[in-house]
Amino acid sequence: MSEDEKGKRFLELIDQQNNVQWNIIAKLTSLVKSKWNSSQLQNEIESLIETHSKITKELNSLDKNNSIL
Repeated sequence: MSEDEKGKRFLELIDQQNNVQWNIIAKLTSLVKSKWNSSQLQNEIESLIETHSKITKELNSLDKNNSIL
């Protein structure tokens, strides 16, 4: 992957990660309002956390040679 492609992918992943983080916050807020009593929200948060972790791993793999960060 060229440095340009890495840079573009990096920005895409940062945007995705930001969206996932905002979704996690929204779901946590809803879960608190439900007095922590929504298994559906808990499952959604778990899924979002897994997605966030995958994005983070890909971001880290783009920079194994310290080329973009």
